[in-house]
Amino acid sequence: MTPQIEQAIYGLVSTPVLHLVDRHDILTCLIKNGPLPAGAVADQLGLDGDTVQRLLLVCVAFGVVRRDPAGAYRLTEEALPLFDRGNPRYIGGFVEHLTIGAAERMQRLEEYLRRGKAEVDATREGPYDIFYRDEESTREFMDAMWHLSHGVSKELAALAALPAAGLLVDAGGANGPFAAAALQQSPGLRAVVFDLPPVRPHLIRAGLAAGVADRLDFVAGDFFTENLPPGDLVSLGYVMSNWPDEECLHILRNAYRACAVGGRVLVMDRLFADDHTGPLATSVMNLLMQLETRGRHRTVAEYLALLTAAGFTDCTVRRSTGDKHLIIGHKAGDPRDRSGGDEGA
Repeated sequence: MTPQIEQAIYGLVSTPVLHLVDRHDILTCLIKNGPLPAGAVADQLGLDGDTVQRLLLVCVAFGVVRRDPAGAYRLTEEALPLFDRGNPRYIGGFVEHLTIGAAERMQRLEEYLRRGKAEVDATREGPYDIFYRDEESTREFMDAMWHLSHGVSKELAALAALPAAGLLVDAGGANGPFAAAALQQSPGLRAVVFDLPPVRPHLIRAGLAAGVADRLDFVAGDFFTENLPPGDLVSLGYVMSNWPDEECLHILRNAYRACAVGGRVLVMDRLFADDHTGPLATSVMNLLMQLETRGRHRTVAEYLALLTAAGFTDCTVRRSTGDKHLIIGHKAGDPRDRSGGDEGA
């Protein structure tokens, strides 16, 4: 059995295990006090020692934790920032989102196989009616979006070469992971997040925590039925992958109307390789998009075609060191903003 096949088979347990060791502060205890043996972790947290040991051994096998010859555990260098709640790369909220409701989602996937998504979901609520069903659902989704996006948003904001001043309209911006990163990087910039009404209190809290509340506003609305507020830049982070092409084109045309002459649209998302052979995370998330939304992930060429159809020109791609990348479209009349390494249309 190859390592890849072994991971595919036994990976079934990895996400819920990571959720448990994060939720019950096992990894936090190791970060703050480790290396520690499993018994010491269990004693500090008031947990069952045998179960802690077994969970940590799974984490060792998956490369999240290391065990030294004396039996003490510590996080690997690669995993530490991802499970340190004080680090902008922390992904615990996203792991929680993957775990909660996983059994129900996979059961629905089997129904899709047999009957097709359109028939199975015919009487099902829309994705955002589900995400924002109540306060707990909204909080869980907001946490997932922040932990999934804020860390890489700092790099994407730098790649975007943001102006020193002006207005950024973050369409579908949730609790502001990109807007906050952009404002932290450009002290003269202002931003408005345009999203559905339940998002407002979560954005306010995030803006205060990030120290940008005085330059961050919220406008409630639906970009399928209302115009976006006008701005110098329009950003779409993890938005396009939620929708099929026709709806994506509608959103981009809305962004084009809102964008000032000489302005830009910033599309941020995962990208498939040109031949759709990976990366792994994009392939998995593409499947989850079928389960959770109506969208899919795309190649560079597919995004450039959508941007061009919406009226944007001089479209380029700037890749981050993470799994979320930046596609830029210009509204006619702006200076060309090419720099080395861009992938053009």
